Amino acid sequence: MSESVYHIPALLSECIDGLNIKPDGIYIDATFGGGGHSRALLQRLSPKGHLYAFDQDLDAYANRISDPRFTFVHSNFAFISNFMRFHGVDAIDGIIADLGVSFHHFDEGERGFSFRTDGRLDMRMNRNAIRDAAWIVANYSEEQLADILFLYGELRQARRMAAAIVKARSLSPITSTAQLVSVVKPFIAPKAEKKELAQVFQALRIEVNDEISTLKKLLQSSLKVLRPGGRLVVLTYHSLEDRLVKNFIKSGNMEGKVEKDFFGRVSAPLRAVNNKVIVASDEEVERNPRARSAKLRIAEVPLSK
Repeated sequence: MSESVYHIPALLSECIDGLNIKPDGIYIDATFGGGGHSRALLQRLSPKGHLYAFDQDLDAYANRISDPRFTFVHSNFAFISNFMRFHGVDAIDGIIADLGVSFHHFDEGERGFSFRTDGRLDMRMNRNAIRDAAWIVANYSEEQLADILFLYGELRQARRMAAAIVKARSLSPITSTAQLVSVVKPFIAPKAEKKELAQVFQALRIEVNDEISTLKKLLQSSLKVLRPGGRLVVLTYHSLEDRLVKNFIKSGNMEGKVEKDFFGRVSAPLRAVNNKVIVASDEEVERNPRARSAKLRIAEVPLSK
């Protein structure tokens, strides 16, 4: 699969520049996908450098790069510290994570990520996972469904949508994307149809793939593997994800609670490289509309305290 078909990375040059790449360094692309970030990163590595690319979706394996400096790891990025130990790597120089969904997933109707085409209500990044979106729609309580639609989808009509889903599934199983759309559509204003349907599907996708929990694990694992001077580069597309990354960079915890030492100095394991979040330019958004919601944050492990 070609990169242009599989995915177009947002803020590509800003991400790669943010890594402050050392030619002989060791790096992790936590979200390989179409390989856009990995290819750009490899261009800056010497023959001594190495890149480990993670992706739990085997579709991404078809995009792997034939290069002695490249290793593809078929795994969720929550386990980067375990796999670095497995590969005998004590410390790395940088991690890049693009938390956006690849174009490929939206465009492949049978994967169930998009409301635009009818297909099975799936949404699993890892096709070996037991729970798919259809299972969640069939088994979650009305309260649970309302919570994920509100928290992950930021939908004002979350409770009414959840009630409608529970009522509809009592009459007939909801197993396709078209069925789900027909159930929630009455609670969406026509002018906001595309946006809010996308939010419904986003909420279910986040829950299916446990994306918030795995992001927390990635952030915590980054402190175990990054050496002093190492960079963490994270591209988010959801306010909840961005808040977690911002808090973690600020304080080293997900709540953003800053701790101070005896002298009143902030004690945090990371230092923000960009205090102001980086977003796509108008020109980039025109070329790639999906970059509109991208937010980039960069942090560094201080060389010394």
